Amino acid sequence: MKVSVDPDGCMGHGMCQAMAPEVYEISQSSGMNEMGVFDLDPARRDMALRGALACPERAILVEDAD
Repeated sequence: MKVSVDPDGCMGHGMCQAMAPEVYEISQSSGMNEMGVFDLDPARRDMALRGALACPERAILVEDAD
């Protein structure tokens, strides 16, 4: 599966990491999620969705592999 973090959409709330620290990282220097596009083990799908849904800016997209 693929996860996309919109760097222009992230406002640094940190809710993604708070809800799914196993998936999301916040940059120590900028305070933003700068992960961009990355592949994720499908076993972590629920965690990824939990973090994405917690984002108030809706800056995270989680896509299942086809």
